[in-house]
Amino acid sequence: MNERVSVCMATYNGSAYIRDQLRTILEELAPTDEVVIVDDSSTDDTVSIIVAVDDPRIRLIQQESNQGYVRTFERALKEAEGDVLLLSDQDDEWIPGRRDLLVRAAMGSGIAASNLVLLESGESLRSPLTGKPWRLQVEDSGRRLRNEFLILIGDIPYFGCTMAVRKDVLSRITPFPPFLTESHDLWIATVANRHGLMTHVSPPTLRRRVHASNASTPKPRALSKVLRARWMLWKAYLVASRR
Repeated sequence: MNERVSVCMATYNGSAYIRDQLRTILEELAPTDEVVIVDDSSTDDTVSIIVAVDDPRIRLIQQESNQGYVRTFERALKEAEGDVLLLSDQDDEWIPGRRDLLVRAAMGSGIAASNLVLLESGESLRSPLTGKPWRLQVEDSGRRLRNEFLILIGDIPYFGCTMAVRKDVLSRITPFPPFLTESHDLWIATVANRHGLMTHVSPPTLRRRVHASNASTPKPRALSKVLRARWMLWKAYLVASRR
């Protein structure tokens, strides 16, 4: 595949796992690909570890003040120069074949999202509502209203770390709405489903590491926070309709 890939990563105090994550990413990439890392003013050794990797494909941008992960990911996407942009967290591991699988899907539809498995067990996540294995199905890619309904009720596994975006549809995604304070991945999925750009990729492309410092946590949230998040996603759907 001749498309150039940009891996877009936001880092913040990720020294524990960033070296291993970069190793699995760089093993997948072509010589002309790039890894755009925007560090959100880390206070640990994250930056020095990235610099020590010493790979010319890594482009590190350091923010002088902490902007939060949503704005940091947005900047990484805007800085990317590739034909296809792959989002990445700082603490997971890529599964071999991820690059080409997601590039192929994103080039076809515009935006792709794959499944993932847990790093420790190799099992799928479980739905927070039903307890069943939580997986995207290829045949549901075009079921736009169904997918959006599941986004709004919190029962579809769209994660930014499993997504790829074709560069020419980035203008529909950015700028992020100013009210978006979390769930940039659900914003991207909302835009994709609203405009028929989404492709679900069945094979898992990522081993997700779950730990106390994850930006997205498996722990239940207070009802007030859940309701605020749902309202924010409803507003996001209305904004996406005008993109």
